[in-house]
Amino acid sequence: QVQLEESGGGLVQAGGSLRLSCAASGLTFSSVVLGWFRQAPGKEREFVAAIIWGITDYADFVKGRFTISRDKVKNTVYLQMNTLKPEDTAVYYCAAEMSGRWDVHSNHHEYDFWGQGTQVAVSS
Repeated sequence: QVQLEESGGGLVQAGGSLRLSCAASGLTFSSVVLGWFRQAPGKEREFVAAIIWGITDYADFVKGRFTISRDKVKNTVYLQMNTLKPEDTAVYYCAAEMSGRWDVHSNHHEYDFWGQGTQVAVSS
């Protein structure tokens, strides 16, 4: 059974940093697409970042500020978030796309498993 569990959210001032973690179990870590998405109140869920093997991609609004990485030994994927802005406030979710299809990595409808989410709040 695949399980994803996020942690690391919280309240931070604008310009600050947070590191989100997503511990994965029940999957072969190296052969799936792992993604981070976020959803703010009243808005659609949106793509933030994704990784497979050594390939990464980011939404334009986080490029240069956020970094996705993974630890294959710990089966954990991370999202390092720097220079946070109030508009980054959202619930952040990690997700797994089990077929390893990189061409759909930014489409949340294509992901098979989701964590419960972790709240990130950035004050101005």
